Formats: sequence, structure tokens, C-alpha cells
Amino acid sequence: MKNRRMFWHIVEKIEAQIDAGRYPPGSRLPPERELAENFDVSRPTIREAIIALEVRGRVEVKVSSGVYVLDNQPQQSEVQRISAFELTQARALVEGEAAALAALSITDEELNSLNDTLVAMENDDEPEKADREFHSIIAKATRNNALVLSIQHYWKLRESQPQIISSYKSVCSSSSHDRLEEHRRIFTALQARDSQTARAAMHGHFNRLINALFEASEAKALEEIKKKSSETRDRYSITHLVG
Repeated sequence: MKNRRMFWHIVEKIEAQIDAGRYPPGSRLPPERELAENFDVSRPTIREAIIALEVRGRVEVKVSSGVYVLDNQPQQSEVQRISAFELTQARALVEGEAAALAALSITDEELNSLNDTLVAMENDDEPEKADREFHSIIAKATRNNALVLSIQHYWKLRESQPQIISSYKSVCSSSSHDRLEEHRRIFTALQARDSQTARAAMHGHFNRLINALFEASEAKALEEIKKKSSETRDRYSITHLVG
């Protein structure tokens, strides 16, 4: 058990050095003997640590070459594969439970802040900013940092991915009244400290958004079909040949 604890201790130390940039992606770790001296442990302990790092996807062992640090950050292409539909579904699941949890612990001060965002939405005073602040206040009211980070990440995706930005813009700009009313229903449920109603109101908000996204997507697809059909008709028409 002592050796096992030691090797995990070395894994954590090397990972910390990688994360701190001492060993950037593509660089080679020092030789086994040097690592053993640096950490004051046996070489077998270093070997176990390297195996664990390889299993975790932090390093790659190349025979007769050395141990190289991998870039285990998500590739941009992986993020781009997330659609507006997937993001909205994920938000509905997570933020529905966040609303239910927040209803049990939200303070009067937080409710006042929520109401301020509703006023801002109604007055068309930076509605997107007010929308984000509304959801952020609810996330913080859960007193659960994991939920806060998850919801913050979803907003970063919404505001950084061109495809998602475009999809949301097409529906949010045409449904400001519906969005305001949905947020008011969420606020009322939270004010009443009613978890079930808060969850249902949040789900209703995202359900309408998902349906609006589908309608916009179908309209866009139909427009593309009409455009392609028109181009095909023009190409095969004999009017310009005999006119």
C-alpha cells in the first residue's frame, strides 16, 4: 500500500508540472533515472507512475525514444460537433434540476437580482446579457459549484461556436416576448420556493426553444431545397435556348 500511494503521489506531481507548462505537449519527460533522483524514489516507482500517466492519456511512451507529453485538451473539431439542439437539451436537463435545487435555497437578495434582470429584458436593455445573468443567479443559488461551472461552460459554448450563435440568434430575436414570459414563470416558482414548478417552468422554457430551433432548421432546409430546385429548373429550361 505504501508503494501504491507513492506511485500515485508521483503521478500527481508530474501531472501538476505538465499542467503548469513545465513539460508542454510534444516535449519529452526527463529520463527515468533523472525522474527517480528528482522525486527521491525508486526507478520501479517511476515506471509505475509512467504507466498510469499513459493510461490517463497524459503521455505516450515511444520505444527507444522516450516519454512524450500529449495534448489532452479537447480539439476544436470535437467542440464544433456540438449542435444547438444538443446544447439546448443538455441545458434543459441540467438547468431544470438547478432551478429545482435553487428554489430550496435562493435568498431574497438573489430574487431581487433576478427581478432586475426581468426588468432589463422587458426594457430591451441588453436582453442577452440580462438572460445570461438570470440563469447565472439561479446557478449560484444552488450552492453547488459543480452546477455553476457546468452552466458557465454551456454559456461559453453558446457564445463561442458560430453554428450555435447563428441558430440561437434566429429564434431569440423573434421570440423576445415568449422568452420574457417564460423567465417570469421561472421567477414566480422560485419566489414561491416551489421546486417542482421551478423545474417544470425551466423545462418549458427550453422545450419552446428546442421546438423553435427545429422550426427554423426546417424553414432553412426548405429554402435550400427551393433554391436548388430553381437553379436546376433554370439550367434545364430551353427558354434561353429558343428565345
